[in-house]
Amino acid sequence: MARMKFYCDAERCIECNACVTACKNEHEVPWGVNRRRVVTIKDGEPGERSLSVACMHCSDAPCAAVCPVDCFYTTDDGVVLHDKDICIGCGYCFYACPFGAPQFPSDAAFASRGKMDKCTFCAGGPEDDHSSAEYKKYGRNRLAEGKLPLCAEMCSTKALLAGDANMVSDIYRKRIVNRGASVMNWGVSYDNAKLRTR
Repeated sequence: MARMKFYCDAERCIECNACVTACKNEHEVPWGVNRRRVVTIKDGEPGERSLSVACMHCSDAPCAAVCPVDCFYTTDDGVVLHDKDICIGCGYCFYACPFGAPQFPSDAAFASRGKMDKCTFCAGGPEDDHSSAEYKKYGRNRLAEGKLPLCAEMCSTKALLAGDANMVSDIYRKRIVNRGASVMNWGVSYDNAKLRTR
């Protein structure tokens, strides 16, 4: 069974926010909601890193565990989605999620029972694929078209990886090996240069 996952390579992310913009444009996400955002750690200090963060589609999703009406469900691909027709807007998922993925639209707070919104991994919702109802509530269903999430496709440095967890792991593993090899090569060249200057 495929397990669709996101991974953001902090060594490559340049905080351009192309992933955020692509998501908002592709799905016409309401104002005040960001299904994806870029977070910078140690801003302006040595060791500064940026990460693109959204719903990580957890295997054992805490949002689903605390939902009192069971509006969250996991697809066969391992994508965690929610049904806005069932959602009562209690906000429990917002507090349970360590990534802050479920959000309220700015015009519908707790008192008015607004429906939560979250990253769908571009997999739509429970309605029929490519239906107008699905697009209106959840945005475009790119997975049904055989495509990956647009946020990952628009990442210019390929810092944001999306797809089958095994393939994402393989890509990242190769990057780590290449980074280690380049450091080792630099060290060898440096040592050779030192030997030549003696």
